[in-house]
Amino acid sequence: MKQVMNVLAAALLMSSVPVLAFDAHARTNSRQSDGAPQKQTKTGGTAMTEAANQFSLSSIGQISVNVHDVQRATAFYRDTLGMKFLFEAGHMAFFDCGGVRLMLSKPEKPEFDHPTSFIYYRVADIQRSYETLLSRGVHFEERPAFVARMPDHDLWMAFFRDPDNNPLVLMSEAPHAK
Repeated sequence: MKQVMNVLAAALLMSSVPVLAFDAHARTNSRQSDGAPQKQTKTGGTAMTEAANQFSLSSIGQISVNVHDVQRATAFYRDTLGMKFLFEAGHMAFFDCGGVRLMLSKPEKPEFDHPTSFIYYRVADIQRSYETLLSRGVHFEERPAFVARMPDHDLWMAFFRDPDNNPLVLMSEAPHAK
């Protein structure tokens, strides 16, 4: 299954799915090729242009992860993975993950009681991150593996699971040596 996930991840990264164009030289009154006006917004210092009438979801505010024991899961995410704990509310715990809030909670209904989707954590040095988590008792499915060579970086991944069997992944985009 891991090999299938690696191939799917690489295919998605190399696919021709349309995305918003980033253009540091865009002008507020610029036009698309169809003549429709574009608006300019600032995101993290980079100018981004998008059609004024176009809607897209482009930012994740929170991800929910199903757990059966919130205290045990909180200890794993806080102490083992080193994530920044924010707060608890009822039977939920919240963490900051680079500006995206991660919520750990018990499933509210039986139909929601299943592992979550794969969550990919971006790390700068996958080998060092792998070794650190190994030393904290994390069991990986295998060592970090090369997934794909991209134009300016190599994509590496390492798969593991939390105490509730939710799939988690370390992902590293290692720049090519110059």
